[in-house]
Amino acid sequence: MRKDDLIRIKHMLDAAHEARAFASGKTKDTLEKDRLHTLGLVKEIEIIGEAAGKLSEETRTKYSTIPWIDIISMRNRLIHAYFDIDFEVVWDSVTKDLPPLIAELEKIIESEK
Repeated sequence: MRKDDLIRIKHMLDAAHEARAFASGKTKDTLEKDRLHTLGLVKEIEIIGEAAGKLSEETRTKYSTIPWIDIISMRNRLIHAYFDIDFEVVWDSVTKDLPPLIAELEKIIESEK
């Protein structure tokens, strides 16, 4: 794996952990009312998508079990439709999508040592 790809994978992992930390111990309703944490969640998801979009095609192909296009698309929706963010989608991403993504990213980092 190219060095810059490994750095991006680590950025994705860090951002995923940060997003999970923002949501830790909170319900969807309380988090949605907390503007600062909501913005933090959105930013971390954007970072994940931005880093995924910069990965080489070689890395995305090698680790094709990760839904790269979906991750990048989520970032694009958040950036370009910032005025119409569906918090339900953000919440589902953080609570349902990030845990398996974190596990996969950790496996990638371990396998590339």
